[in-house]
Amino acid sequence: MIRVLAVDDHEIVRDGIARLIGTQSDMELVAEAADGREAVEQFRKHEPDVTLMDLQMPNMCGIDAINAIRSEFPEARIIVLTTYAGDVQVKRALQAGAQGYLLKGLLRKELLETIRAVYGGLKRVSPEIAAEIAQHAMDSALTPREISVLKLIASGNANKEIAAELHISEESVKGYVKNILFKLDANDRTHAAIIGLKRGIIDLQ
Repeated sequence: MIRVLAVDDHEIVRDGIARLIGTQSDMELVAEAADGREAVEQFRKHEPDVTLMDLQMPNMCGIDAINAIRSEFPEARIIVLTTYAGDVQVKRALQAGAQGYLLKGLLRKELLETIRAVYGGLKRVSPEIAAEIAQHAMDSALTPREISVLKLIASGNANKEIAAELHISEESVKGYVKNILFKLDANDRTHAAIIGLKRGIIDLQ
């Protein structure tokens, strides 16, 4: 019997997972959690065979929860469930130790097969996500400072406000913006913010 922990801040998603797993004779849902902190607590309590982990959650995000669980339980098998196919977000999750990465839109079609594959020691990434990673494999990564600037751009800040927030000059901000547009192949600031959100470089939480 494959024992599963479902972690998602949306009850409707957890209910859908519970119904799918409930139809299978070789797996059972042993616990649920609505945020990262609760996920770590429930993992300690139940030590499930496979954990299904959302990334965008309150209190503690999915990446931090994966890191926390894997630091205590290195053999933990974790599948990330997300709405976004952003390549940067995927890389962070895989680096943190996730063995699977599945888009929520494909749950009904691929979840059960992915759980069995990861339980069996395999890694499983949706073809759509693999294509996204391959597309940006040779791109130059943004520096931590450029990511900070991009996040402030996405929140609607002008250069002057970004300079004040980061305690740097407006000229420096302009330089960072120029680098960001070049690295992301973006037409303008708004386009850069959209690309940053889509690829998981930044989030607005």
